[in-house]
Amino acid sequence: MTADTSYDRLDDENYPAYTMGRAAEMLGTTQGFLRAIGEARLITPLRSAGGHRRYSRYQLRIAARARELVDRGTPVEAACRIIILEDQLEEAQRINAEYRRTASLHTPGT
Repeated sequence: MTADTSYDRLDDENYPAYTMGRAAEMLGTTQGFLRAIGEARLITPLRSAGGHRRYSRYQLRIAARARELVDRGTPVEAACRIIILEDQLEEAQRINAEYRRTASLHTPGT
């Protein structure tokens, strides 16, 4: 008997499981908000075979962060830019820490 891998997708945070309507409902926001953050290139939903937007859990977490900022009065475009910059900073810090770790392993006397 072969294993059914369709259930494996439930654990995949990048699997586009949620329709735009469901995503908006889960976030307590509007579909227009999701379109706006898509236009700002914060998230790019995948498209179903019929052309409908689909969102992953990972994308919903990013959208929820954007909504927090917007709810505090930050314009949508600025909120998206802030999140993108935060992500870039986090990645740069991760790379820098990895570089330091690798450099210390190759430094004589450490």
